[in-house]
Amino acid sequence: MNFSIDWLSFFVLEQIDDEGTKQVRMSKILSHNEYEQSELKTFLDGEFTKIAKRKVEKNPLHDAAATKLGQFILEPGHPLDSNPNYGLFKRLLHSTAKEDIKSHSLDLLQSYVKTPQVRGGVLIIVKAKLDKLDDSFLFLLKCDFEQKTAVITDENSLISNVEMAINAKNIKSIMYPFMEEEGMVDIYHVKIHQFSHARYFEEFLKFIEYPRTITEIVSQEVISLAKQHIEYTFPEDSPQRQQEEEEIELIAASPKRELAEKWEHETVMEAMHIITEHQPEIELKFKLDHLQVRAMLSDYGTQMNIAKVNGRYVVVLEGDALQFEKGFSPVEFLKPKSLHELVDDIERRAKEATIHPGYQGNGAEETSSMEVASALAPSDDTPPW
Repeated sequence: MNFSIDWLSFFVLEQIDDEGTKQVRMSKILSHNEYEQSELKTFLDGEFTKIAKRKVEKNPLHDAAATKLGQFILEPGHPLDSNPNYGLFKRLLHSTAKEDIKSHSLDLLQSYVKTPQVRGGVLIIVKAKLDKLDDSFLFLLKCDFEQKTAVITDENSLISNVEMAINAKNIKSIMYPFMEEEGMVDIYHVKIHQFSHARYFEEFLKFIEYPRTITEIVSQEVISLAKQHIEYTFPEDSPQRQQEEEEIELIAASPKRELAEKWEHETVMEAMHIITEHQPEIELKFKLDHLQVRAMLSDYGTQMNIAKVNGRYVVVLEGDALQFEKGFSPVEFLKPKSLHELVDDIERRAKEATIHPGYQGNGAEETSSMEVASALAPSDDTPPW
């Protein structure tokens, strides 16, 4: 997959005050032949193919995904031309005369520099064609200036600091139209790629919307299932139903939640199967006190289960192999107990903790280290520590 450059607009943006005001320090329009003979060709070599091939999910897992698909916002019954962002992209794609290229590129530039969090750097607008096909594509590339960049000089000065340096590895990009695969384009969608937490392109393209994330879709589906369960379980207009509905709304609006303890295991399994049938890769993450647990939602009920023993939660993880990484610990030498022994231990510790608040969970009440040392005599099978 190779792209042939029709023309390229190059702008250097400079921040001139502490308030973030930008000005254009340098600009140039390059034709196909001028681009082929320029250093920019070497700098951008392979970048267009990389952008086109970069994978993007229609519904990203979370909002912080680096690559997204944007869709032009349209009022019902209105054509694509009614969208200002589409209109600007279309004018650039149809520009062939140098004056038109410059005029429409400046329109895009002026709109871009009004975005609040835009940093100084290089903005490159490119019209390119895919070899062997007639489809034209618009690429918008942004390279922020690199901080503290230097080149090696000689034995006397060692290095020379470089101002306004750019790096192809950190290019933010827009590609329009979206190419689903070679030879198949979608004029309703724009591919956007940006690593930065500051969403320059999302703020810049005000008339483009983004699909819901998988996390949002699943959350909404869970709330919908919960409401269905309430409707099925409680009589209409009953106080219990009203209370349950209010609690569900609170849960939906809370960033952190505790185990609600409302559904039986079978109900949870049924809801889990409904969700994972459409979204098999959904993760399940939660904390048990200070312990982080991360699994797939589909693991629940098989490789991961939750129980309760004397008021305390127990998470049971099941698998064929345990692997350790980075650094050794004594746990790696463990001969595991049977599950029945472990459950007995958990129940015993819970009971002892209820009877003796000072109980430490190791079978004895809290005593001083001197008392323990004098009371224990080493036996033949005692470890040497």
